[in-house]
Amino acid sequence: MKFISLSSAVASLAAASTASVSYAFASSRRSRAPPRAAAADAASSSTRLREAAVNRVVPPGPPYSGPSSKPILDSVRYPRDMKRLDMRELQQLAHELRWEVIESVSRTGGHFSSSLGVTELTVALHYVFDMPEDDIIWDVAHQCYPHKMLTGRRERFPTLRQLGGLSGFCKRKESEYDSFGAGHSSTSISAAQGMSVAKSILNRRRNNCIAVIGDGAITGGMAYEAMNNAGYLSSRMIVVLNDNGQVSLPTGTQTAGGVRPASQLSAYTSNLLVSKPFQDFRDFAKGLNRLFPENVQDVNKRIDEYARGLVTGGTIFEELGFFYVGPIDGHDLENMVPILEKLRDSDSNKPVLLHVKTTKGYGYPPAMAASDRMHGVGKFDVATGVQVKGKAAAPSFTSIFANALIDAATEDRAVVGITAAMPGGTGMDIFGRRFPKRTFDVGIAEQHAVTFAAGMACEGLKPFCCIYSTFMQRGYDQVVHDVAIQNLPVRMILDRAGVVGNDGPTHHGCYDLAYLGCIPNLTIMSPSDEIELRNMVATCADFDDGPSVLRYPRGVGYGAEKLQNLFGYDLEDGEIPAKGTSIEIGKGRIIRKPGGVRALSEGTVADNGSSDSRLGPGSRGRKREDRVAILSLGTRLSEALIAADEAEEMNSDLAITVADARFMKPLDIDLIRELVKDNGILITVEEGSIGGFGNHVLHFLSLDGALDDGRLKFRPMVLPDTYFEAATQYEQYEMAGLNSHHIRGTVLRLAKKIEVPVLEETETLQ
Repeated sequence: MKFISLSSAVASLAAASTASVSYAFASSRRSRAPPRAAAADAASSSTRLREAAVNRVVPPGPPYSGPSSKPILDSVRYPRDMKRLDMRELQQLAHELRWEVIESVSRTGGHFSSSLGVTELTVALHYVFDMPEDDIIWDVAHQCYPHKMLTGRRERFPTLRQLGGLSGFCKRKESEYDSFGAGHSSTSISAAQGMSVAKSILNRRRNNCIAVIGDGAITGGMAYEAMNNAGYLSSRMIVVLNDNGQVSLPTGTQTAGGVRPASQLSAYTSNLLVSKPFQDFRDFAKGLNRLFPENVQDVNKRIDEYARGLVTGGTIFEELGFFYVGPIDGHDLENMVPILEKLRDSDSNKPVLLHVKTTKGYGYPPAMAASDRMHGVGKFDVATGVQVKGKAAAPSFTSIFANALIDAATEDRAVVGITAAMPGGTGMDIFGRRFPKRTFDVGIAEQHAVTFAAGMACEGLKPFCCIYSTFMQRGYDQVVHDVAIQNLPVRMILDRAGVVGNDGPTHHGCYDLAYLGCIPNLTIMSPSDEIELRNMVATCADFDDGPSVLRYPRGVGYGAEKLQNLFGYDLEDGEIPAKGTSIEIGKGRIIRKPGGVRALSEGTVADNGSSDSRLGPGSRGRKREDRVAILSLGTRLSEALIAADEAEEMNSDLAITVADARFMKPLDIDLIRELVKDNGILITVEEGSIGGFGNHVLHFLSLDGALDDGRLKFRPMVLPDTYFEAATQYEQYEMAGLNSHHIRGTVLRLAKKIEVPVLEETETLQ
């Protein structure tokens, strides 16, 4: 009968869990509290957590300001300087540190609110553990600004995310305190486990490895693979789950799953609260358990474990082999520090998951009020939170894509959009506002996104799978195995192709042309401007014969004036067309003819040396070696056009044709043959690495025999075989040698109009 009543109590407690409050392990740094004191401390901590959650509202009105001086922070250069601080001083340190982040990022821009949310957690971790001997791994690492400030890099923050400056992410070569580099998500638990196992094998005196992972990053499959293996191997490690309810960017995007975070785990963890009545039940059950025979005690022990799992949610992690602790208030240093000390000093090799509930943007009202919590910001006014944004001459490529997709979806109910936790970055938030039931955010799960899209395509939908180029690398096997081999019409939209600026090497979309170009059945296209982007979205919507890839860079369009003056578009009433039209698969186009003639203008029949030439009458390109063709893929076309005009101005013998390939697969071989027939020099230009478009053109030329007689000079201009650190996009293209003066220099050198410099000089040639 007693056993039955215990089971009934468990069920009753599970049903009552919705009214529960948070529980945190209360402990003293130097002495263990008696049972009644511990229970009182637990109740007090629960009350504090509940009240903190309720009271985290945005206080009224600017101006907002921080402390006029930061004496505690000024005294802490490295984590060892924190060890002498008492609790009151630690709390003051966290306050000063938060405002140092606010003030620093307001001047440089960068990832913002994630760092504010982990300020107290960062202080607690560095106070309890001893880096660099102990390892703290920040998943994604966009929340690492407080960590960097406490590890000797505070004075370098004016250079954040700038050329030669401080990285916006953890970077091993930047500091010994950066245990593991990151930029993509869900890697921290695997890395921490590897470090833990290595320390065990090497018999290191200390083995403390801490992975700090957000509730967004823990949606990635790799995190579960690592947890499963950690439990199996009993790796000593601490996983800190930073639970802030911000899985997607921005959270609140309208999708088929509603406006809540794109993660069932997020909904699950939001209810991981332990009620005070349940604590009484556990004490009662444990006391009663001693009266039962040993075999019944074992049964009741399991009941207790599952009851704790039902109410606190520990089961999902404990079944993976972790000991679950929490949830605790991640802004309460008095609670976190003793818990972390107990975990640090434990002799157990069982992995631990510490569930910490925080608020993204905590401590800065404008961030707490914003839909994306000011996740990534430009420069802003601290007093008001208003960001300093210059007026763009044209819309971003991302918004142009989103609105073109809305046009396609308006005409075709089969069109749907998919993103992997980046609705704001890919334009799916715009699409979602118009078609919420056809917008799917799968969380940080690119592999799932691709195969999810493949399943949709099997049933006749037209899925647009919208993922950053750098993140599509994570779904590569699915592109091959689930999409291309089965020739399914999945539309893969790769935003942020090429270099991306101050996010640095983890985010550049340099490799997609190379890693996708080798896959059979793919159609790969890249627009040169906003008109072409709209046209290619329409083309993808109409193309059902197999999978397609549309890649475009970070940045804004050119605007009507530049499209007319530089590209030669003949725009009706000077307005950019509101809707795109489908173009022929695999067909490129001539943009510029010798003498500066823009071939896109209606009625233009002028050719080499005509009186209609922008550069005036004359006779150009009499010799084959003076005739040059530049074949561009993507938005370097504008730089190629500028280079062609400048080169012809510098030398009246040169006759330069500029073409837009549009497609890498299939190549427009008729266009390439035409360019080779008429010109002695062919230069390809692309925003991709070695192994991409230029290699495909060269491969075709070789097989077609175009290089056999030695009458053609060929040069591919690509991103060099290196990683580009944080800088502006212009600076990165400057380092890559892909701006207009680099293209012009290549033309002049190949045509022997200037002295050929030694190899080291070619990168800086003007």
